[in-house]
Amino acid sequence: MKILVTGGGGFLGKAVCARLVDAGHQVVSFSRGSYPQLDELGVDQHKGDLRDYSEVSAAVEGKDAVVHCAAKAGAWGPTYEFYGINVLGTDNVINACREHGVRRLVHTSSPSVVHNGQDLDGVDESVPYATHFPGHYPRTKAEAEKKVLAANSPELATVALRPHLIWGPGDPHFLPRILGRARAGRMRLIGPPGKRVDTIYIDNAADAHLLALERLEPGSPIAGRSYFLTQDDPHTADETLNALLEAAGLPPETRRVPFGLAKVAASVVETAYRLAAARSEPPLTRLVIDHGGTSHWFDISAARRDLGYHPKVSTEEGLRRLSEYLAQERP
Repeated sequence: MKILVTGGGGFLGKAVCARLVDAGHQVVSFSRGSYPQLDELGVDQHKGDLRDYSEVSAAVEGKDAVVHCAAKAGAWGPTYEFYGINVLGTDNVINACREHGVRRLVHTSSPSVVHNGQDLDGVDESVPYATHFPGHYPRTKAEAEKKVLAANSPELATVALRPHLIWGPGDPHFLPRILGRARAGRMRLIGPPGKRVDTIYIDNAADAHLLALERLEPGSPIAGRSYFLTQDDPHTADETLNALLEAAGLPPETRRVPFGLAKVAASVVETAYRLAAARSEPPLTRLVIDHGGTSHWFDISAARRDLGYHPKVSTEEGLRRLSEYLAQERP
């Protein structure tokens, strides 16, 4: 097939492009920049902005399928940026698919769309969307996912994938944030010990997108559905954090702050930053505290059954690969 990957220059997008190329598909990326790695893969690159419908439409024209990875992520930033990219941008992708008769749309969502700030212990896709959100990212991702699933029809098959905390070599978001805080001495464990979380290694997340694309067509069992994706290997938050620190050659973190205190502090800091109209991200945010102090791991039985997904790269193997990569990156 001829497939458009939005956000093809991003961490997940590049991995998805590589998987699609390996599978023999003709791949086109839609991103704001140009990326040498995509050139090396033989991926055609279409530069543009998701908020510009004419640019999105031109990129979608002539494609058999779209994998929509692009998003505005992060714990802080102006509302209009999150809404414009995550919600209006997704509207543009859906409408362009309809305009050009595209039959398949795989959308990258997030488990944060169901996170209400409480523990999520082994829940499946029947858990409802959150009713309140600690940040613009999860709120706009929830709205975007709802739009994608509502767009499922006999003409356009849609599916939403919810990979959880993607990590691995080349990660520009999740891991650098953790390592940066640890190196600055600002890392703390949050809340009581024993809260379990699960993650997903980058190669496994990319594999799941290919599996979904292969099974998606109008009327198929996965059309109009969402799926959690993880390593299916939950550990405590302490173990997960310290495994990543160890892979980077850093000492384990043992200092801990109470969840309630951290949440109050984050709210105060966020308020101060808003009043100051600061553009930089606060050192504490409610989104980070909510995720750091609660359990969030998921039952992926549906993905195993319907997508044929299983994590080919174990957590242990992923950490070994990450450690080798980080060792090469250190000066």
